[in-house]
Amino acid sequence: QVQLVESGGGSVQAGGSLRLSCTASGYDYAYMGWFRQTPGKGREGVAVITRDGSAYDVDSVKGRFTISQDNAKKVVYLLMKSLKPEDTAMYYCAAKGTYSSTTRFAPESYKYWGQGTQVTVSS
Repeated sequence: QVQLVESGGGSVQAGGSLRLSCTASGYDYAYMGWFRQTPGKGREGVAVITRDGSAYDVDSVKGRFTISQDNAKKVVYLLMKSLKPEDTAMYYCAAKGTYSSTTRFAPESYKYWGQGTQVTVSS
C-alpha cells in the first residue's frame, strides 16, 4: 500500500520559515513533488525532485524554497524561507513513477498524493 504522509505545516509570520516533510512508503518514485492549492484554485507545482537528486522549482519560490530528500528514509523535505502571505495554501506531497521534463510540474501526471498540510503566513 502506497502512503505519502506530510508534516510540518503551521502558521508563521511573513519572513519566517517552515520545513515540510513527506514520508513515502510502498513506492519507488521517479519524481516526488510539492504542490499547493488555495480555495477556488487548482493545484500548482512548487518544487520537485527526482530519485537521483535533480531538483526543480518554480519562479515564484526560487531562492526561498529548497527541496531535498533522504533516499534511505524515503523522506522529501521542503524548506521554505522568507515566507510571504501569498505562500498561504494547503501543501501536498505527490509522487509518480515516470520521468518527464515536460510534466514535472503537472499535478495530473502524479499518481499518489498525501493528505495535505496547511501553511498560513500572516503579514
